[in-house]
Amino acid sequence: MAISLQKGQKIDLSKDGAQLKNLLIGLGWKEAQPERRGFFASLKGKTEIDIDASVLLLNKDGKYDHKNNIVYFGNKQDPSCSVVHAGDNLVGGKMTGMDDSEQIYVTLATIPQAVERLVFVVNIYDCVARRQHFGMVQNAYIRIVDRDSGETIASYNLTENYAGATSLVVGEIYRRNGAWKFNAIGQPYQDAGLNDLVQRYR
Repeated sequence: MAISLQKGQKIDLSKDGAQLKNLLIGLGWKEAQPERRGFFASLKGKTEIDIDASVLLLNKDGKYDHKNNIVYFGNKQDPSCSVVHAGDNLVGGKMTGMDDSEQIYVTLATIPQAVERLVFVVNIYDCVARRQHFGMVQNAYIRIVDRDSGETIASYNLTENYAGATSLVVGEIYRRNGAWKFNAIGQPYQDAGLNDLVQRYR
């Protein structure tokens, strides 16, 4: 049975005493339905919210120190191929054939020793021009799946009010005494884009 995590909670990435090896990290969200007013409200055009999931690979000092150590829709895998992005979802909700909005595959055994943390972030594309924020999104979550068994190990639902936030640090996988753990974070920011978010880890 999957563990339902609370903000700030940490867990070992193990099963029956053994370290997990192959993970699927699923991130999901759904655009909140606006209140309709008037007969023609449903006919008004609107811009879909395009949310992008990314992973920052950080060193032992918690720093982003190499341009290839970011996995996102424009760079779908790190140099070691340990972290692989399954593809971009431009409109939110579930992708065809997937249970999540976006998915990332992680092979823990092949992550380079210089990498100590994998930070999972989401940001709203072109948020300033489109005047969009995470208060316009609902049912956001991250889940950790053991790819070898297909079992969801843990999930974290982001239930806070994120109105005004345009990026979120959702959670992180980190190395501690040779073992891998997960930390549920849920930290909002008002970054204009992914580049701004990356600068927080320089």
